[in-house]
Amino acid sequence: MISTIVFAIGLVLIVEGLVYALAPRIVEAALEALRDLPVPTRRSIGLGVLALGIVAVWLSKPAGL
Repeated sequence: MISTIVFAIGLVLIVEGLVYALAPRIVEAALEALRDLPVPTRRSIGLGVLALGIVAVWLSKPAGL
């Protein structure tokens, strides 16, 4: 269980690192665009992404990934 959590965190860090290394200007532009959105909209986006992540993890378990 712990090794799965560490593995998942490692994957997140790899993806985050790649994004910042390969496209820092795009990240800055995206953060500026998010800053302009109202807080409830940002919260809704966050909950939507959270739901997508949960569904992706749920679907990957029966597939043995």
